[in-house]
Amino acid sequence: MASPLVAVVGYPNVGKSTLVNRLSGTREAVVHEQPGVTRDRKEVETDWNGRRFRLVDTGGVDATDRDDLAREVQRKAREALGAAAAIVLCVDARAGVRPGDEELAAELRGASVPVVVAANKVDGASQIPEAAEFYRLGLGDPVPVSAVHGLGTGDLLDRVVAVLDRGEEGEEARSDGDVQLAVIGRPNVGKSSLVNAFLGEERVIVSPSAGTTRDSIDTRLEVDGRGVVLVDTAGLRRRGKVAGTVDWYAQLRSERAADRADVAIVVSDASGGLTSEDLRVAELAMVKGCATVVALNKWDIAQADLDDVKARAEARLRLRPEVLTVSAKTGRGVRRLLARSLDLADRAAARVATSELNRFLADLQAARQPPAVRGRRLKLLYMTQYATRPARFAVQVSDRSRLTRDYGFFLENRLRERYGLQGVPLVIEYHGRDEARRRATAAADG
Repeated sequence: MASPLVAVVGYPNVGKSTLVNRLSGTREAVVHEQPGVTRDRKEVETDWNGRRFRLVDTGGVDATDRDDLAREVQRKAREALGAAAAIVLCVDARAGVRPGDEELAAELRGASVPVVVAANKVDGASQIPEAAEFYRLGLGDPVPVSAVHGLGTGDLLDRVVAVLDRGEEGEEARSDGDVQLAVIGRPNVGKSSLVNAFLGEERVIVSPSAGTTRDSIDTRLEVDGRGVVLVDTAGLRRRGKVAGTVDWYAQLRSERAADRADVAIVVSDASGGLTSEDLRVAELAMVKGCATVVALNKWDIAQADLDDVKARAEARLRLRPEVLTVSAKTGRGVRRLLARSLDLADRAAARVATSELNRFLADLQAARQPPAVRGRRLKLLYMTQYATRPARFAVQVSDRSRLTRDYGFFLENRLRERYGLQGVPLVIEYHGRDEARRRATAAADG
């Protein structure tokens, strides 16, 4: 059973994301002095005194802001309220009660779940009386806190745990067996639309404005009884273009999402083909050590040459990832992409038997002998796999100095073809016979 949700809501720039980070002991939510940074709802798993729950950071609710994106942010915040087991209304104690606070409080007084008022930005004991003004919201005793300094956050957590329904003891929403799929790519290529297509609902905000997503948004679903966590990420740009801005922090979140993912779905805009920036994003996923598949989105309106795109990916990307066409708008190819991604996660976690690998070595040398170097030919003696994620192989050879770069790539590519490892990171280590003897002797002496 999933952990109960605790939605943190409030007017823009009252410190909701900072409070979520403080209460969860993480830095999951993007924090910046610029108002309106949080747009999508962000869930963070945490616990207090052994009680687990999920904090949901939401975008600021300002009923006077009628901009299309602002209204979409507010809709997502209200969706979080509908799913919550408890609500924390975050207010700015320094600013006092504002009209926006009163409007939101009036809405929350009719909520079917308990509401706790967190009077934030109380940075010292002398400022605690300022929280008393928020009694007028009609939501009970306000709890004075400082998200920046930690003052009163223990009392707030005690209150949150106290109001949660004891009959709904939660477990972690995500189990160790869940497959993590990170959806990454350049800004405005349709990542959030693709996540929504996977889910069959509009869970994350989609806007024609580039850079709408700023947090890495985790969403759990089940596919044929199997747990899957989809991670929608901010668009990846070159670091130099975003340094010092809100987008820089969002960029870090996206890179960390690739760090923990089993598979990265690299989304590209098919109408523009596979660009050098798309290839750079795919290379980042490779460096992070996660398996990779390339999704050409917007295929319903594209005129790209698929064969040319596949050739470009194969020529530039060492992982040789599979290239699939999808349309998040029409749903074409979406189920196939999800199924292939899960299959790729399984292949990345699989281990090839040593006996099978040594048959592979024999077949490889029969098909193409290593070239002669200084009049002597390299012999491939033995191969084994000793790790996964990333897959690591050790090959014992007669003399490592005779291994050529071309033959090393040839072995790697044939290995991918034989065991379906296209898009899976591989590490292949070559050890000479003399090196193996020295290691064995050293081990015996030790």
